[in-house]
Amino acid sequence: MPRSVSADVWTGRIDHTERRSSFRYHQLVERVDLENMPISADRTCALIGFECEEGVRRNQGRVGAAQAPNAIRQALASLPWRQSEGKRLVDVGNVSCQGDKLEEAQEELGQAVSELLSKSATPIILGGGHETLYGHYAGVRKHIGNDASLGIINIDAHFDLRSYEKQPSSGTMFRQILEHDPNSRYYVLGIQRFGNTQELFDKADELGVRYVYEEEMAGERLQDILASLHAFIENHDHVMLTLCTDVLNAAFAPGVSAPSPFGLTPMLVRSLIRAVAAHKKTLSFDICEVNPVLDENGRTVKLGAYLTNEAIMAFLGGDNYDFST
Repeated sequence: MPRSVSADVWTGRIDHTERRSSFRYHQLVERVDLENMPISADRTCALIGFECEEGVRRNQGRVGAAQAPNAIRQALASLPWRQSEGKRLVDVGNVSCQGDKLEEAQEELGQAVSELLSKSATPIILGGGHETLYGHYAGVRKHIGNDASLGIINIDAHFDLRSYEKQPSSGTMFRQILEHDPNSRYYVLGIQRFGNTQELFDKADELGVRYVYEEEMAGERLQDILASLHAFIENHDHVMLTLCTDVLNAAFAPGVSAPSPFGLTPMLVRSLIRAVAAHKKTLSFDICEVNPVLDENGRTVKLGAYLTNEAIMAFLGGDNYDFST
């Protein structure tokens, strides 16, 4: 089960101690024990961290993402809470990868995600490397059963369809899923032409992956993409959303394992998150590859927190936001 985080993580500015309209995240987040957490009667988002970078190490990437969950929490702490009564945010702590035991950590994360869903909470998973996604998926699949159709939406510069014949990594998860789960489909937005080998493009076509190049996502094309996303969601029983922050332009997100000079803008990624997370079929969200060790002045951590906030607001139905597409 996840280990609780220190109360010191959730500290920040206080404008008022009684008026909820003046509250910030740290004033209302509830640190709870997952095992004893009751089924939620309110609309609830549940934060869970995945302190893991073993998949990145195996994929020969730059490590440091294991420090992201608490760093993102600290950046969230002082953000204003823009929700009415009846909307809750709980924090169930972190799952930590011990040494090189990636598969065991992913299994533990999956169990926690499944339990959160069974308690009517929306999991918000703070990675960790993108190997976080496999544990996230395992929990969703366990909750919905083997026969339900699952749409996996990934905002990412990379397919992550590498071979896992030797061992799984942060670059293999979607291939692992698609080759073993006939009821899952994969849609990835932000693919870099020169961030993936031709073999990976061929594998994507072989596995029926839907993908959009990063240069196709600017300007007037966005509405077409949002319409395509909506159709993809409607064709599945359930949907899960994952964000790999290396999809962002390196000018905005330098603190990632594989920074991209041709990446997407934060405004565009925000629009995609809002569109997917606001849909009633979307069960959960994860953010991955934020790397505080490689960050500059906390820019990527802060951006990661803001994008996580967008997902939370969309899931809960933000009172002051228009999420229409």
